[in-house]
Amino acid sequence: MKQKDLSIIIVVAFLSAIVSFLISNKLFVTAENRQQKVEVVDVIVADFNEPSKRYFNAESINPTQNSQLNSTNQTPFNASTQ
Repeated sequence: MKQKDLSIIIVVAFLSAIVSFLISNKLFVTAENRQQKVEVVDVIVADFNEPSKRYFNAESINPTQNSQLNSTNQTPFNASTQ
């Protein structure tokens, strides 16, 4: 292959890439495809409302406490030992 043949191949490939790019922009990327609808998100603020006293109070159960699964309670359904 001669130097002249190689340069012709490079020029033809470059021109075909430019033409295909321009044609694909006209065919596939229309003005309707560029517009997209998205949801509007509310603004995030650092202020929090006080939680409900019905669920968050001093008498509520603390789930972070360790529980004893191997207790030796002989009467588990007796309310006086719990």
